[in-house]
Amino acid sequence: MGVTLHWISRSTLERNKAALACRRIRGRHTYDVIGAEIENIHSSYGLLNKVVATVTDNGSNFVKAFKVYQPVTESDDETEEEESTPTDADVTFLDLSEILSAENESDGQLSLPPHHRCASHTINIISTSDVEKYLTSNAESKAVNKSSTAKCTALWTKASRSTLASETVEEVTQRKLLVPTSTRWNSFYDAVKRIAEIPMNELNTLCTKLGVKCFKDKEYQFLHEYCTAMKPLTAELDILQGDCPYGTLLPTLEVLMQKTLAVKDTLSRTTAGLPDAIVQAIQTRFAGVLDNKDALLAAVSCPNFKLRWLRDEGRRERVKELLTAECRTTAPTAQSPASVPTTSASQGEMDFFAFEAEPEETYSAEKEVMDYLRSGYDLQILDQFSNIKNIFLKYNTPTPSSAPVERLFSLGGLVLTPRRNRLSDKRFEKLLLMRYNHWFTRPTPLFQS
Repeated sequence: MGVTLHWISRSTLERNKAALACRRIRGRHTYDVIGAEIENIHSSYGLLNKVVATVTDNGSNFVKAFKVYQPVTESDDETEEEESTPTDADVTFLDLSEILSAENESDGQLSLPPHHRCASHTINIISTSDVEKYLTSNAESKAVNKSSTAKCTALWTKASRSTLASETVEEVTQRKLLVPTSTRWNSFYDAVKRIAEIPMNELNTLCTKLGVKCFKDKEYQFLHEYCTAMKPLTAELDILQGDCPYGTLLPTLEVLMQKTLAVKDTLSRTTAGLPDAIVQAIQTRFAGVLDNKDALLAAVSCPNFKLRWLRDEGRRERVKELLTAECRTTAPTAQSPASVPTTSASQGEMDFFAFEAEPEETYSAEKEVMDYLRSGYDLQILDQFSNIKNIFLKYNTPTPSSAPVERLFSLGGLVLTPRRNRLSDKRFEKLLLMRYNHWFTRPTPLFQS
């Protein structure tokens, strides 16, 4: 299990990252084992009660661990107390010794930080499972999808297993075929797109030379329309898998749904319903995020987005009110100005003029929010709005994706070479962490141009 740490520098607003652990978990990877290991890693670095959120993939063991060991907030306790207030008729007598012993037993209960599911992993599930479910839902799209994918797979197999076939591909098409990997859906899209870019006559000439069935016009058109419908998804994955703040998630999802529906008119009857299916899958799988308070505050506190990504006027007003309320909560308590002693002479003079008292300056959350929304889009403008800057740091520290951990595992292959196959677990972890933290010691800007 790999763990990376991400934080934002308050002075420079640059994102920093480091690898904390890459440990082997022996035995069954159950939720309690994973929860204990995560808390152990946090404890070893003194991070208990300091982690804002943890991002993992959609694995059921991770989801259950954070669901079971999620701390109960004070508001939840108050709600439970209000709902369970007993009446005189409902009074029951309990054994106090049993309650105290039960509390002592629960002192060692794990407590994990708030949990975010990896957005990139969710998009991958939509791109594979949900899209495949739609394409197999009717006979016409099922048949053309199956036949065209089979022919593409035959080309990839030939080109990857035979140097002669690979040379034939280059001679006929003046390019090389991309072979998809099972772990990244982007690679499948890129591989299909490379085949769809080959002119029809050259593609069928290649198929004839390699002994693969030629593509029919309908299959070739399907490949083009598939790439057209799925292109917004690939663009979103490239953004979310970068080192971006959590506030990038909601604007990216909103633009993704808009751009996906925009290509609907360019598709034939076979794939015309695919954009609707993708948008429906996004709304279903991200239902807990689209109106989530933390995600909304993270997005609106990013100067790069503010309210520009929201088209619905009612929703814009609601998010603005949400930001204003959060500013009131985070604003420091107004302090009374220090009293200045006056002499009797000056006091007498002031009594003669009898001016009206100057009004004390009070903080206005509405004014700060309005000034912020009217300001520029550069990240450094947050220095002018202290409360919104605090909100930005609080809600944008997590990343929307767990891609940094995947890069940690990618570096593992460079450490565990054939000549170092007898490394102990601790030795391997130390070498990997040194390598990862060496490459990422320099902070990276939140929004790279």
